[in-house]
Amino acid sequence: MFADQRRWAIGGAVVVVLLALGWWTIGSPSASAPTVTAQPRPRAGQPAAAVTTEPLRPIRLDLLASSAGREEPNDTERNPFRFQVRAVAQPRPAAPTEPPETQRSPVPSATAGPPPSARIPLKFIGLVERANGVKWAVLSDGRVTLHGRDGDIIDGLYKIVKIGTESIELTYVDGHGRTTVRLTGQ
Repeated sequence: MFADQRRWAIGGAVVVVLLALGWWTIGSPSASAPTVTAQPRPRAGQPAAAVTTEPLRPIRLDLLASSAGREEPNDTERNPFRFQVRAVAQPRPAAPTEPPETQRSPVPSATAGPPPSARIPLKFIGLVERANGVKWAVLSDGRVTLHGRDGDIIDGLYKIVKIGTESIELTYVDGHGRTTVRLTGQ
């Protein structure tokens, strides 16, 4: 019996709280029109007293929906989904040139030759000498172990020029990029 009275008391308290909450949110005049004012922060070097606060203006969604004040695109020939040749810009007028006697001749650059070829990525990891005196070089590119004699073409790209006791000379098949690779692999 005491438990039933307790349930009725708790249920009644919950109903009263819900009614009070409903009355407060619906009947309160401040809940229908909240006012918010902007609080801008002062900029660097500006004193805090110089900042003015003004209320936020309402957003006018009707202006966003209408096309008043917006320009329609006028370039109807442009198609962003098609590749076309760009229109050539008009050349700029030539700058006045100096008389021939005061013009300077261009200075030749220090690197007049062809650019250096790419480094050969092979490592010399060993040397095998047969009983008949023929030396075979064992090379690796990090994935595959390769081998060859003097004059052999390795991996279709590199040619062994000379095999020494502690180094090997390699070139590309076309003859450029001569590199000496030491037995340490560098």
